[in-house]
Amino acid sequence: MQLYGKKTTSSLMLGTAQYPSPAVLVDAIRASQAEIITVSLRRETADGSGAGFWNMLTGLGLHILPNTAGCHSVQEAVTTAQMARELFGTNWIKLEVIGHADNLQPDVFALVDAAKILAADGFDVFPYTTDDLVVGEKLIEAGCKVLMPWGAPIGSGQGLRNPDALRAMRAHFPDVPLIVDAGIGKPSDAARAMELGMDGVLLNTAVAQAGDPAGMAKAMSLAIEAGRSGFTADPMQPRDIAVPSTPVLGMAELM
Repeated sequence: MQLYGKKTTSSLMLGTAQYPSPAVLVDAIRASQAEIITVSLRRETADGSGAGFWNMLTGLGLHILPNTAGCHSVQEAVTTAQMARELFGTNWIKLEVIGHADNLQPDVFALVDAAKILAADGFDVFPYTTDDLVVGEKLIEAGCKVLMPWGAPIGSGQGLRNPDALRAMRAHFPDVPLIVDAGIGKPSDAARAMELGMDGVLLNTAVAQAGDPAGMAKAMSLAIEAGRSGFTADPMQPRDIAVPSTPVLGMAELM
C-alpha cells in the first residue's frame, strides 16, 4: 500500500482510543503488525499531561496519522489539523467533519471544503467519507489522493452495510487507494472489505473493546491478508445453477 509516497507492507491501520490500558494498546499494535496508527489531537492536553501517551506511540517507530475526530465544522477541522501538524510533526491528517450526531455520518459538504483548504496548505488529507461516487470525485478534485469510505457508522460493528457501493467505488477509482474506515466488527468484515478490492482497513473499536484486544488485532491482520490474497487470486463468480465438481463424462452407468 502506497499513501502519499510512503509505502507500507501492512494493509491494516489501527486506532489508539478506548483501550483498557496503554500496555494493552501496545500489545494490540504489535499483534496487528500495523505500520500506521491514528491518534486524536484530543488525547494531548494543554498542560502537557498527554506527553507520556505521545512518547509511547512515537517510541513504536510507526507512521502516525493524526485525526480531527469530534469536529463538526470546517473551521474546527482546519484549526485542529493545523494544531495536529504542529504537535505531531507530520503533514498527514485523517479529516473528519461529523454532520450527524447519532450515526456520526460525515458532513460531506463541509468535508470537501475543509479538504480544499488543507490540501492547499500542504496537508496530505485522508478523508473519512461516505461511499458516494460524486463526493469521492469532489474530494479528489480538492486534492485528496486517498479516500476512506465508511463501511458502517463509527463504532457500530455492523460490518459492510453497502458492499455494492464499495465495489462501485473500486471500479470508479481504480488508481486511488481506498481504505474502509468505520463499522468493522469482526475479522470476516475486514476480509470481505479486502475481497472487494479495497487497499486497506482502518479500525479501532472492534479491537479495543474485544475481550482479548491483542488476539483480535492478530485475527484482523490475518483476515485482511487472506482477503487481499483472495482478491488478487481472481476468485470465481457466483452462478445461478449448480455445477458438479466431479466430471460426469467417463463415469460408469448402472443399468
